[in-house]
Amino acid sequence: MIVNNHTLIDNPISLDERLCYLYRIAVRYLYRSISQEFMSTLKLKPIHKDRTLRANVVEQLREAIINGDLRPGTKLVESQLSSLLGVSRGPLREAIRQLVDQGLIESIPYTGTYVAEITVKAIQELYSFRTELEQFAFKLVWEKRDENFKAELTTQLKKLTEAIKNNDREAAIFEELELHNVAYKYSGHELLQDTWQRLRGRLHLYFTLHQTAHNRAGPYVNAHDLYVELANGDDLTAMLNHISEHMQQGYDKVEKLVTDIQQNTP
Repeated sequence: MIVNNHTLIDNPISLDERLCYLYRIAVRYLYRSISQEFMSTLKLKPIHKDRTLRANVVEQLREAIINGDLRPGTKLVESQLSSLLGVSRGPLREAIRQLVDQGLIESIPYTGTYVAEITVKAIQELYSFRTELEQFAFKLVWEKRDENFKAELTTQLKKLTEAIKNNDREAAIFEELELHNVAYKYSGHELLQDTWQRLRGRLHLYFTLHQTAHNRAGPYVNAHDLYVELANGDDLTAMLNHISEHMQQGYDKVEKLVTDIQQNTP
């Protein structure tokens, strides 16, 4: 005879085993109670019907993490998030995988998924590494530039501008990454291209922080005009100098935002 789907009357267990079993049950209910109490305070906006479920979930979770509603180290409980968002676990898992790639969520095997800690050191390393990579890309591509290169840069600038004007945060990040991707694409350096592609997820985090720090969707509308002009010009030194300046723009605000997040985290 089965009792509570866990114990068998016909197969009695020792006192120690019973105590261990009761302890596990108590811990399970305590954890569930704490998680439900925390999740009940989590504020999530209604999803937009004109977007995919995954995109909606990504935006909701990202904002909750950046705003501090989901604190670093918080374990993400699929059943509770699924209920709060009103979506099935399929889109939720897809969104979590995307945020893992972007560095906002950490997946620990056999343990679960947790909100990642965003540190000033990580942002500094990302900023400095990206600067070196892009300068290297332009050194390689400078003598290889052709009309296709110039046309693609111009096209990507138009797409970025349109996304910013439409106040579409996700599209603005994607198009800005695509704009910077052009130099890597035409560099002819496969290892560099592979490194850049692996870095893009982390850069998505940087751009998200940049948007939050400046309280707008993407950079200023004309922020990349000089970048494209110099990239299509004749002065490599000017382009390399601009890359350093371009990367530095807004960095102080992002650093301050990350510092504030750390200080406000218990």
